[in-house]
Amino acid sequence: MREARLLGSDLRGGLHGSGGTAAARRIRRLLDADAVVLADLEGPAAQHGSLPPGSEAGALLDEVYARGEALRQPPLCAAPLLVADELAGCVIAAGEVAAEDLSEVAGLVAEALDHAELSGARARIAAADLRTLRAQISPHFLHNALAVIAAHIRSDPTRARGLLTDFADYLRYSFSTKGDYATVAAELQAIQTYLELQSARFDDRLEITVRMAPEILPVAIPFLVVQPIVENAVRHGLEKKAGRGHIGVSGYGEGTMCVIEIEDDGVGMDPELARAILAGSGPRSKGVGLANVDQRLRTVYGQEFGLLIETAPDHGTRVEARVPRYRRGVVAQ
Repeated sequence: MREARLLGSDLRGGLHGSGGTAAARRIRRLLDADAVVLADLEGPAAQHGSLPPGSEAGALLDEVYARGEALRQPPLCAAPLLVADELAGCVIAAGEVAAEDLSEVAGLVAEALDHAELSGARARIAAADLRTLRAQISPHFLHNALAVIAAHIRSDPTRARGLLTDFADYLRYSFSTKGDYATVAAELQAIQTYLELQSARFDDRLEITVRMAPEILPVAIPFLVVQPIVENAVRHGLEKKAGRGHIGVSGYGEGTMCVIEIEDDGVGMDPELARAILAGSGPRSKGVGLANVDQRLRTVYGQEFGLLIETAPDHGTRVEARVPRYRRGVVAQ
């Protein structure tokens, strides 16, 4: 099991990645082989040690690919790499190596390559979803924020300057290209900037409560996860409510989990509509950001993770995001 994990680490970048030679070295040591070659369908990708002069590796590869099983033709032994039931390459070992042993190792290599491909696909999907979210930064909010700043220029120029700084910080963070992940602390700062702008727009009718446990502030989470939820609460929950409104943002650690909750006392919605929004089948004018965040959480952490929405008409909305506090590859930059 330990060697399987180490092979997975070596082959995170695939056969041609920087860890390919380390994987070949590890396999050579496991099999006590004279040499090991990892090949894809186009030829050798990584190698440790030298094959014996005159050995017919090419002919052996052709036969292994044709039969789809491990074969031994001294001094070589070769086993196919079947990734997701498709032929992806071959492992060749020189020396006194049994075909059964090489087949077992080839299975570990294929599993590592399958995980690497899945991780890469997840990363590409998450990055595409993040680009989509950035492209959906609400023109409605941008217009209102600039209108609020303009309204304060004469009546309260000091506050107007502060709001303009908040607006610049909001744009800088929302369109940041530093990476796909941020700390909870960074997301919290972006939320507070956003809420300052909204509070001015609501003529200070918006009550804000933010409570974050210090131990989760360094936790890395996907970029722009919390802010779209807060924006959705303001736009679809509180804008349509008469009188004062309240929005609360809280976060805490629960064992190995980081829990973030956003709750408002706005107009709420039908629970069926909330489910449709998360499924991506709701109206495009409502909750597009929620569906995007839910999908990215599931892509990064797995299908068991995502947003939980509790809501009812005229009873506000509570959205919970529960993610692991530590996950390999999820690192804020």
